[in-house]
Amino acid sequence: MNVASNMLSPITKLTLLTLAIQGGYMGGRVVTSLYALHLGAGSMLIGVLIASYSVFQLACALLVGQLADRYGSRWPMLGGVIVFTIGLIIPALIPGLPALFISAPLVGAGFVFFNVSVQTLAGTIGSVDDRTRNFSNLALGYSSGHIIGPVLAGLMIDHYGYGSAYATFAILTLLPIVALVSSTMGNSGTRSSPTQSSAFTLLRVIPLRRMIIVSGLVTTGWDLYTFYVPIYGHSIGLNASTIGSILGAFAAASFIVRVFLPKLTQRFSVEMVLAWAMAIAALLLIPFTYIHYVPALMALSFGIGLTLGVSQPLTLNLTYNRSPPGRSGEVTGLRLTINNITHIIVPLAAGSVGAILGIAPVFWTSAAILGISGWLSHREQEPALPPATTL
Repeated sequence: MNVASNMLSPITKLTLLTLAIQGGYMGGRVVTSLYALHLGAGSMLIGVLIASYSVFQLACALLVGQLADRYGSRWPMLGGVIVFTIGLIIPALIPGLPALFISAPLVGAGFVFFNVSVQTLAGTIGSVDDRTRNFSNLALGYSSGHIIGPVLAGLMIDHYGYGSAYATFAILTLLPIVALVSSTMGNSGTRSSPTQSSAFTLLRVIPLRRMIIVSGLVTTGWDLYTFYVPIYGHSIGLNASTIGSILGAFAAASFIVRVFLPKLTQRFSVEMVLAWAMAIAALLLIPFTYIHYVPALMALSFGIGLTLGVSQPLTLNLTYNRSPPGRSGEVTGLRLTINNITHIIVPLAAGSVGAILGIAPVFWTSAAILGISGWLSHREQEPALPPATTL
């Protein structure tokens, strides 16, 4: 395994680790949504459960970014994967809704330790000119996990049950644990001393602030879609495998668009690609809940995946390029902190709306959020933060 590992480039190694963790994260969340429905939970309770994934992510993201800047990414990644695994094991061993409310925050905490650290490390590999390609490659790991996780979750639930589905995703995390234990990549940080100012002073940088807001909006739109597709599918009588396949079409499209993303951004500006993609995604979300025909749902999901698929690597790239020297991890943590504030507020609000008005307004809300993010991206014309700037 060490010989094979040594043959891989650093960004390829990170992409494979991200695939395994993202697959477990997305698959576990699909299992959680469907298991909660199976146990009789309503839209409001599911909204609370969804928000609970972000509790520790909100509390820890900035800390993880600061740790990665100063001490390197490897140990936060490893600790995060271990906590992530424990979170998946709990509902595999203990049935019932209480276990889900213990599992979700642990999975969220483990994921944020891994996520902030791996994104910070990816930005340090190669030169500035390599970042779009690096983040596109890393995003392939995320989108591959989006494909594998929901599809595997549906198959495991239909054939072996909910506990076995959780156990399967827990087993998949063993490879990242072994890889991180045996690796030296990400052992050192880029900052030798603690920062002297609050992370929130970074928001004074207008281009950086705008991209952090855009990132929070597009991530919220993405999360609402992936969480409420299972609920909508369940409401029209689809089985778990079919729901997983619909989400798999979304993830497959996001993978495909990321393969061609570096060439796309060479032809058009990063801001233009992001703005148009979010606008088209908003339009595609509006009719989703009027459709019951599965092939049409899969085609629409594929189209949404093509547009939303560009959001993560492009917002990562734009945010990283606007980071002050030595504070890229802190900026990544701040970005995810803002994301998780919306992760907590929006699912709770969406759950309340869904309980009162049905699922369709949740999709319309997601469309509105993405439309606003597209408009803000269109306005994003300021140059990146100069390398000499410090805060």
